[in-house]
Amino acid sequence: MSESVKRRQCFGNVVSNKMQKTVVVVVSRSVVHPLYKKVLKRVTRLKAHDEGGVCKVGDRVRLTQTRPLSKEKNWRVVQIMQKGQPEK
Repeated sequence: MSESVKRRQCFGNVVSNKMQKTVVVVVSRSVVHPLYKKVLKRVTRLKAHDEGGVCKVGDRVRLTQTRPLSKEKNWRVVQIMQKGQPEK
């Protein structure tokens, strides 16, 4: 029974990797205010599973939604799209 499940995916930047096998990713999106029609920027911080611990702060990553792995973690890092700048 190989059913292909469409899972939600999003892109974001890693802002913290201080936990073991977990990174915090900031996902930005733009929404239009229903009354004033102004474009607003909304930011969501997601905890994502990073099995190998290869993500560094500043990396651009692709996430996919998965089953709950802990109380707050139900996203998984699929791919590192772009490496961040090394700190000086």
